[in-house]
Amino acid sequence: MILKTEKIIKEWTDYNKHMNVAYYIHVFDIAADVMLDNFKMGGESAKKDNRTTFVAEMHTNYYQEVRLGEEVETHIAYVDHDKKRIHYKLSMFHKEKKYLAASNEVLSLYVDLSKRKVVEFDPDRLKIMDDFIKNNSSKFNPDKLVFSGKLKK
Repeated sequence: MILKTEKIIKEWTDYNKHMNVAYYIHVFDIAADVMLDNFKMGGESAKKDNRTTFVAEMHTNYYQEVRLGEEVETHIAYVDHDKKRIHYKLSMFHKEKKYLAASNEVLSLYVDLSKRKVVEFDPDRLKIMDDFIKNNSSKFNPDKLVFSGKLKK
């Protein structure tokens, strides 16, 4: 499932004439926000409900460079959760050439911003995530997950 397409802009490139590592994370973060908004725990939720996610751990792999003017698509590769954490992996593909450019695996905590404390997911958010996982798990790739043992089921 494609979350977001981005065109590599000059500000994201470095002296090697490809996208700088920091901007891979930026592109992944933009795409993750789309997913989190769909799960009702992104920017809108932070403003309206004072609840959102904070990244606790991240593992990124870089496979092949992308350069100025090229477009990349960020896909959801995997999603799971426990009562307080969401575990997901995103994959970035070159839009035209279809190669895997990078992947980003994340473990995030659900946080009540009014208390700045980790809390359990609300039942409505659990249902949204569970429905998404149920409907899409056949497309997930659970291979080579770094954080697979971190969830407390």
